[in-house]
Amino acid sequence: MSTSTLSAPAPAAPSTSDGDGPAAPRWVRPAFWGLLLGTAGLYLWNLGASGWGNSFYAEAAQAGSLDWKAWFFGSLDPGNTITVDKPPASLWLMGLSGRVFGFSSWSMLVPQALLGVGSVALLYAAVRRWSGPGAGLFAGAALALTPVAALMFRFNNPDALLTFLLVLGAYCVVRAVEKASPKWLVLAGVAIGFGFLTKMLQAFLVLPAFGLVYLIAAPTGLGKRLLHLLGALVAVVVSAGWYIAVADLWPAASRPYIGGSTDNTVLDLALGYNGLGRIFGGGGNGGGGNMGGGNVGFGGQTGIGRMFGDSFGTEVSWLLPAAVLGLLAGLWFTRWSPRTDRTRASMVLWGGWLVVTALVFSFMEGTVHPYYAVALAPAITAVVAIAGRELWRGRAHVAPRLFLAGMVAVTAVWDYILLDRSSDWHPVIRWAILVLGILVASAIAVGAHEFRRAGRAIAVAAVAVGLAGTLVFGVATAAVPHSGSIPISGPATGGVFGMPEGETPSAELVAALRASTEDWAAASSGTRGAASLQLTSGKSVMPIGGFNGGDPAPTLAQFQQYVAEGRIGYYIGEGAGRMGGPGGGSNEIAEWVQANFPATTIGGQTVYDLTP
Repeated sequence: MSTSTLSAPAPAAPSTSDGDGPAAPRWVRPAFWGLLLGTAGLYLWNLGASGWGNSFYAEAAQAGSLDWKAWFFGSLDPGNTITVDKPPASLWLMGLSGRVFGFSSWSMLVPQALLGVGSVALLYAAVRRWSGPGAGLFAGAALALTPVAALMFRFNNPDALLTFLLVLGAYCVVRAVEKASPKWLVLAGVAIGFGFLTKMLQAFLVLPAFGLVYLIAAPTGLGKRLLHLLGALVAVVVSAGWYIAVADLWPAASRPYIGGSTDNTVLDLALGYNGLGRIFGGGGNGGGGNMGGGNVGFGGQTGIGRMFGDSFGTEVSWLLPAAVLGLLAGLWFTRWSPRTDRTRASMVLWGGWLVVTALVFSFMEGTVHPYYAVALAPAITAVVAIAGRELWRGRAHVAPRLFLAGMVAVTAVWDYILLDRSSDWHPVIRWAILVLGILVASAIAVGAHEFRRAGRAIAVAAVAVGLAGTLVFGVATAAVPHSGSIPISGPATGGVFGMPEGETPSAELVAALRASTEDWAAASSGTRGAASLQLTSGKSVMPIGGFNGGDPAPTLAQFQQYVAEGRIGYYIGEGAGRMGGPGGGSNEIAEWVQANFPATTIGGQTVYDLTP
């Protein structure tokens, strides 16, 4: 794909400055700001329609807006009983927003939407530096419109911040490779370290690509390249490890239990449930949710086809076949290029990210959810943008022209197949994309660009085919509310897939909780019921056992002590979303309460008054 390989006309090299540069076409700056404004409109429009989104993270964000210790540790309740089963970095942003602007659905979700706008801007900047503004704009627009991105940047899961930090890390690597800069490489390490504090080991999936591209393409000696990489690795360890050290060295009696761990440590959570357990499966711990080998119910059968299957396909795979073709073309046509060739470096960076992440997602045996695929979106769109631009530059030659035609054709066909999975939803769209794609691919293959003024029209049509499917499905995703623990993209309301949300408590019960003066207005098993009670009342509600009621927090003895000290108002029994845990403390507590306290009813809800 280099001009030396294809003998293509060589346009002026893209500017390496952060600005547009003196040679940039006049349309670049307005187009860039239009991209950001359009992305902001897509992600911010009617943002509050999804309410609390995933109430599990919403109650933790609310707790962080009310109590600084809960904010730091990511506690589910202001009383600091137990944390979420993830690190707290994404909750830090949502909790601070709630503290500054008052906690609401809007204040919780706005940081997520802004992270989406930032991700698009960073991806544009990273791709533009080596491949020009056209490729940068395509990559940014395709990311913004990817359905899973339109879903997760309007939702309160940690994946929004993770994606932003991964793209930030890639941008820093691009800057580092240009001049063999150890400072930029260290900044990339810091970004990935904080990615670990967002979603643990998933952030490390990009490290092989980041390290390999610097090792191959940085313009300095091998010794310095290795030394710089060592410094970046230290930056990863320090920026991720400080929180582990603080949390695990903090006296356990004065902090919340680490949800999802087996020994109340963040390190166990990182290596167990959120680490090797995700990859290899096996018996889940208290933070569970593990469905056993294959995870058919969540992500589909393990194997190379998982990213194209019913669960992941419409989330992220719209441009994935084209990305695979583009990656193969990029690596083949740059095989004899100099070591520091930037086109090949781009393929190694974004293609390595794509291949490693997709393979891990495809073959992991533990808990996997379709929305994880948002971490693939930047790599897919970048590969397609860069490869498409370079193949178009080499269109005078048959081989690159055929590769480009193949990318257009396979996108049109695959979009048709994906849209056909929702066959009753505007069927004319999939037929229009298929017909236009075949026509454009044919025109590229036969060299129709050589006719007067046909080249620009063909290029515009190719871009339209590339974005059409993901555009209609992405906009449809943003147009409907989503809730539940496992949201899915698409034109249908993203209702509950997996653990359902708790029922909305009655006005009488909410009033009783608001009148409580205890440390915990109520306690309930698991987060399903506790979340709705806490979010509605604004009072601290103890989520016994954490996510699904299975963590040993609090123990029966601790709960009995809290009751004896008059620190808990009510125990909420069946109803209001009570979800019995798999055993352990939550069931023991329920049995003890039922045996020692009389049941009463408030607003049709069975409760136990635990006050003296």
